[in-house]
Parts: sequence; structure tokens; C-alpha cells
Amino acid sequence: MLVENNVALQPMNTFGIAARAQRLVRLRSVDDLLGLMASPDWRQPSAEHPVFVLGGGSNLVLTGDLKAVVLKVEIAGRRLVEETDKGWLVEAGGGEGWHDFVHWTLEQGWPGLENMALIPGTVGAAPVQNIGAYGVELQDRFHSLDAMDLETGRMFSLDAAQCGFGYRDSVFKHAPSDERSFGLKGRALITRVRFWLPKPWKPVLGYLDLERKMDETGIRQPDARQIFDWVVAIRRAKLPDPAVIGNAGSFFKNPTVTPEQCADIIARDPKVVHYPMDDGSIKLAAGWLIDACGWKGKTMGHAGVYDKQALVLVNRGDDEHPCTGGEVMTLAKAIQTSVYERFGIRLEPEPVVI
Repeated sequence: MLVENNVALQPMNTFGIAARAQRLVRLRSVDDLLGLMASPDWRQPSAEHPVFVLGGGSNLVLTGDLKAVVLKVEIAGRRLVEETDKGWLVEAGGGEGWHDFVHWTLEQGWPGLENMALIPGTVGAAPVQNIGAYGVELQDRFHSLDAMDLETGRMFSLDAAQCGFGYRDSVFKHAPSDERSFGLKGRALITRVRFWLPKPWKPVLGYLDLERKMDETGIRQPDARQIFDWVVAIRRAKLPDPAVIGNAGSFFKNPTVTPEQCADIIARDPKVVHYPMDDGSIKLAAGWLIDACGWKGKTMGHAGVYDKQALVLVNRGDDEHPCTGGEVMTLAKAIQTSVYERFGIRLEPEPVVI
């Protein structure tokens, strides 16, 4: 366990927003976490003693310095827990990089996560957001997780049902509204996550970008590694590398509407990108809605809209004039207003804003 004071958070958030943490604790093992809980300096999270859990900082917009104690999760480790004739159960530490973990599973011959390649962030943060891409969500492969209750200091485990997964949502994004509700926002620190990768493996190819890759290559029955390579290529062509241009990935959730609402939008804008969902609703491509409102490539202050993908907001600042969280949110609110005025759709941001 390493404790640091007055720490610059700019290199710890992929947007590259300049901010500082009053105190930061690097946790590299469960023993580090237990030691922190036992420390006489530890204070139970509260309004007077706020605590913030930080993973890879890939889904985060900092609007100022953090007075909270920042717990930086750096717990490593990957292993096969069990293999049966029905599948593989694999586990990773909360501090493992998500993409590296996906690549590792394929190298071991355990397919199932390939559609979620190149999503930034850590394994421990993945269940919080219920990450997903190209027809697969984390909940589709999730088995269970281990976590620490920062209020009581007790370890606990949750299965998929207990995590309350929804579209880019989970129990970890909600605070309890009363004594009977189950919310873990600001209270849980995820240490390890397990995934069930079923046999026999079946490809998920229902997305337009993947269908285009099949047409381009002539490969109609790709294996898991081929899908992985396609997803990596697609994402690199569309999305900026945070090491080059600061960003938080997709900034808005794809909204869902009723078939009637979709038909109304199609009547006015026939080219709107939309996908039917299993529950009968229709998912609209938020990036298309933003692009249709003319935002692609635009800049406000030191925050901008990526010129290759309107769903991504980027850092246009530099060392002398760094982008601030306030500029990012001003741009985001302007986009939300524009989309609502044209389509009657309220876009919801994906990142955590603090």
C-alpha cells in the first residue's frame, strides 16, 4: 500500500483533465485493502470523509480537485478457475487492464469476450458500467465478483442478479434510497471479477460494422480471434487513442425509444441508424443523432467533438491551456440541447462526472 498526498490526476484519467487528489492510496492486493481498513487513519466514507474508487480513469470527467481519499485499484492477477464440458470460468484482478485481459483469454484458447476488445479501463470498473460493444455486454459473460464494503470493512461476493445490470448500469452506480433498497455507489471496491465463457463458442455478428468486415474479407465464418482483430481495427478507425488525444470513449448512451417514436423519427430522417432490441424497443445510434445536428469536429473552449466519431468528446487543450471538466460538460449540455430540440431525445452521459 502506497499513500501519496497532493497527487496530479491528469495522467490517471484518459480525458487528460487537470485535477489533483488531496490524498491517493494505491492498492495492489487485498491485503493492502485490509491493511487500509485496519489503519487508525481510515475513516468510514461519509459526506465529511468522502472516498472515491479509481480504476483506469477511462469513464471519468473531473470537474475540479478531489478532496476525497482516492483509492487507486491496482490489484493484478489472471487465472482459470475451472473448466468443464460446458465452459471456462476465468478470473482477473480488479486492476487488470480490460483489453489486455480479453487478449489473454483468447491466447489461452478461451473465446467469448472478443466483441469487447479495446474497451479502455480496468476489469474492476467493467461491471460498474456494464460495458459492452458489438452485440455483447459484460452481463452476458459475467459470473460473479468479490468486493470490499468500505463502510463495514467486510468482503462480499455478488452474482449477476445481485449486480442489477442494465444498459450501462449496475447497482454500483446507485446509492440506497432507503433502508430496504440495495445500492452500492461509493461503498464497494471491486477486487476480483469472474467470467463464464460457454462452450460451444458461438460468434456474435449482428452489428453492421462486423457485417461490413465479412463482406470486405469474404470470411463468412470468422473465428474468435478474427472477430477480435476486426473489432480492434474498427475501434481504432473510429475512436481516438487516449494516449494521443484525451477522451473518455463514448460520451453518451445510445437512447432507446418505442417503435412508434422510431417510426416518427424515420419519417423525418430516413437515414437514422437504429437497431431493434429483444424487448421490442429500438436503440438509436447517439453518434448519428449528434452528427445530424452538425456537431462533428466542433470545438467549445478546449473541449471538442471528434471529427471521425461524433459520439466521442475530446481534449483540445495543451499543457499551457489544459481542458477543464467544466468545458467538457458545457459542450455536453449544448449537444444534449441540440439533439432534444431536433429529435425530442434526451441523451444521457456515460461517464461518471465528479
